[in-house]
Amino acid sequence: MIGDQRLTGVMICGAGHSGSTLLGLILGRAKGAFYMGEGAKVRYLGDPNKPLRKRACKVCGETCPVWSVFNWDPDQPLYRQVAGHVDAHIIVDSTKNPAWIRKRSRELEQAGDRPALIFLQRDGRAVLNSRFRKYPERDAAEQIEAWKAQISASRAVFDAFGGRKIAVRYEELATSPETVVRSICERFGLPHSQNMLAFADGESHPLGGNTGTQFVAARDRVDGDPDAILQLTPRTKSYYANHSGAIRLDLRWKTEMSAPNLSLFNRLAGDFNAAMAWGE
Repeated sequence: MIGDQRLTGVMICGAGHSGSTLLGLILGRAKGAFYMGEGAKVRYLGDPNKPLRKRACKVCGETCPVWSVFNWDPDQPLYRQVAGHVDAHIIVDSTKNPAWIRKRSRELEQAGDRPALIFLQRDGRAVLNSRFRKYPERDAAEQIEAWKAQISASRAVFDAFGGRKIAVRYEELATSPETVVRSICERFGLPHSQNMLAFADGESHPLGGNTGTQFVAARDRVDGDPDAILQLTPRTKSYYANHSGAIRLDLRWKTEMSAPNLSLFNRLAGDFNAAMAWGE
């Protein structure tokens, strides 16, 4: 589809565990759009030294009709290559790495295409609770500082970005999805439809990203398959196994986060998080 048509590359910055997989799946349902997942993982396609979850489509595995036959030429604009490969003119990438975003933005501009950037923000307590749950062996203070650094780096990228951009709150996306998605589409000139909110409908071929959200989106294809990459772990099964597929606000931090970790977060990042705090 790309031909002589201008391409829109929609990138997402912010911290991991902030809802970028959900947002990417939603935007990927716009007419003419394709959601890559974490596009930086094209570097790992077919690399036997990387875990399967990093070198293949999270839904299809190594037999994916999209990624198993994609060969990236690093000397050519990535999003143009993907767009031509999947017949799309909107590419959505939730990589979030600032250096990656800057490089892809330059590629888009040099090709005469349109870069667009979303700064996705979420209450840091929710983000850190998710990280503490996933990485209980890691030092809590170091994880808090790493989150602060990622937010600061993302804010710098967003502030310096010269293309179309918009800041989005995860909590607003989860509680007013129609309003938020419509505002994103209007800002970037994307075709909008209410069907975009049914993120679990249709096919998806994500690289990397949140396994729980992807499991919900691909349940019919992967549930019960012992060889599927998308496998719920004991720490996520209680939340995602019976998830309806509807967009809903995740506030598990309020009941899961330990008092010591909450106290530590407030001491190290309370002021930093003030503008992102939700529900107080």
